[in-house]
Amino acid sequence: MALVQVQVPDIGDFKDVAVIELLVKVGDTVKVEQSLVTVESDKASMEIPSSHAGVVKEVKVALGDKINQGTLLLVLESEVAAAPAPAAVAPVAPAASPVAAPVAAPAPAFVPAAGSYSGPVDLEADVLVLGAGPGGYSAAFRAADLGLKVVLVERYATLGGVCLNVGCIPSKALLHVAAVMDEVSHLGDLGVDFGAPTVNIDKLRGHKEKVIGKLTGGLAAMAKMRKVTTVRGYGNFIDAFHVEVEETAGEAQAKTGAKKVVRFKQAIIAAGSQAVRLPFLPQDPRIVDSTGALELKGTPKKMLIIGGGIIGLEMGTVYSTLGARLDVVEMLDGLMQGADRDLVKVWQKMNAKRFDNIMLKTKTVGAEATPEGIKVQFEGLDGTKSEGVYDFVLQAVGRTPNGKKIAAEKAGVAVTDRGFINVDVQMRTNVPHIFAIGDVVGQPMLAHKAVHEAHVAAEVAAGAILGDAHLSKSQFDARVIPSVAYTDPEVAWVGLTEDQAKAQGIKVKKGLFPWTASGRAIANGRDEGFTKLLFDEETHRIVGGGIVGTHAGDMIGEIALAIEMGADAVDIGKTIHPHPTLGESIGMAAEVAHGSCTDLPPARK
Repeated sequence: MALVQVQVPDIGDFKDVAVIELLVKVGDTVKVEQSLVTVESDKASMEIPSSHAGVVKEVKVALGDKINQGTLLLVLESEVAAAPAPAAVAPVAPAASPVAAPVAAPAPAFVPAAGSYSGPVDLEADVLVLGAGPGGYSAAFRAADLGLKVVLVERYATLGGVCLNVGCIPSKALLHVAAVMDEVSHLGDLGVDFGAPTVNIDKLRGHKEKVIGKLTGGLAAMAKMRKVTTVRGYGNFIDAFHVEVEETAGEAQAKTGAKKVVRFKQAIIAAGSQAVRLPFLPQDPRIVDSTGALELKGTPKKMLIIGGGIIGLEMGTVYSTLGARLDVVEMLDGLMQGADRDLVKVWQKMNAKRFDNIMLKTKTVGAEATPEGIKVQFEGLDGTKSEGVYDFVLQAVGRTPNGKKIAAEKAGVAVTDRGFINVDVQMRTNVPHIFAIGDVVGQPMLAHKAVHEAHVAAEVAAGAILGDAHLSKSQFDARVIPSVAYTDPEVAWVGLTEDQAKAQGIKVKKGLFPWTASGRAIANGRDEGFTKLLFDEETHRIVGGGIVGTHAGDMIGEIALAIEMGADAVDIGKTIHPHPTLGESIGMAAEVAHGSCTDLPPARK
């Protein structure tokens, strides 16, 4: 017997994430790839698997501890010699540079024996796409544009998946209304007073539904134009070349009992993810996830947000503007993890008035539904206990992939214990003619990442069917993937943060342009923000950047492009930006780094 140290493997973009659950204890016998701990980041929770089998002799981490790749988790007594640790999430791209998109090595996963089907077939396709979110419909449309016969399977009544129906789009429609309401309230100081707003919640909900309908209706029309066959229902593999669809009807996802079988040459899995539900929370209509919050059934007076990430804070912004007082509880030591603290500090200062309590380093340990409200118990990492009563509770503790809900094993597709599907740079699974994209292949779980992966998968699939060597070489090779919190002010970042650069030992030169020197920001009465660019001191090329302020999300794309193109401070600074705009702050931040900015006092020497 030998003692083996089990460490955290490559976990991609997860940095300084907190342990929120210990899944084993001293004396337990664990298997290879058995989950050991659960950790939580801004966008999702995930489980860390064991690299070895054996008996737990020591547990080296505790609840609330922050971990990174290489952190010692536990000591096992094992009969097996040390071996490389399995990864916790699926890969999305090769590491093209120090600022490349989050990547993890493939996690060893049990490869199942595929099923075999020889029954009747209702539809045939060159490419079957399972899931019609931004990734799924993009894959289907791209494949159709390349001349392939496509079948698109979606369980919801409309295309667009979570993002368009109950996620990104409806939340932004409500956030826009909230931002306008907040902006109008400040105009009194400028001599323009509209009076207190009155909110018709039914009309507001109707506006949100109209926005959704316009976009989903457009998708349906484009699917028809491209001759994409859509089948509504739950799709499950029955072997490596057939999917059975249990048809659904109505506004929800009620099964009709009817089934269809689709035979395909190539398949693209775009099954997405679902919100994590905390098991100790009672079933009560006053406790919702992000989907329930977007139904906008009323305006609570006292609201709790469990999880201080982007999703929870965006929805909190909407409900706060409509009149709710907010509490937020977060396991980690700060809100909106992933962004540099200087960006978040500006947001938090502007939004402090919305919150009664911001409970950091605190976990939710229990809840009870009472006539007076949802009574929730909290426990700090230092052992302190407290409780509160709320009209409305939003659980926003991350999302979990749907890889285990499509009978992938019957197609021979390997799925990790966490529910992710490993893919290569061409988005292929371990089964060469079956691809996977989007949330189900790993972090970051973002629609814009899924769309680009979708194009790659569709092109490679088309290349195989059409014998097109050029399409067959398509790869997902994005260096960076931007992130945006659509709060007010918005917070956006891309590439390396200062914290990540420091952790990786990369020396950077910072160019920071405060919006107190921006003519447009001052004219708008919104000069609280700033734009920050980070340049590698050795190569002088830009490696990261962040913006906090109004319309930050609209501008972060320029910084992403600069990183992709390998621009330096001179390239960006000498690109003429229109004046007066918020966007010119990017050029001026580059000038600050270069030492040529004339819109700020001279640098001290």
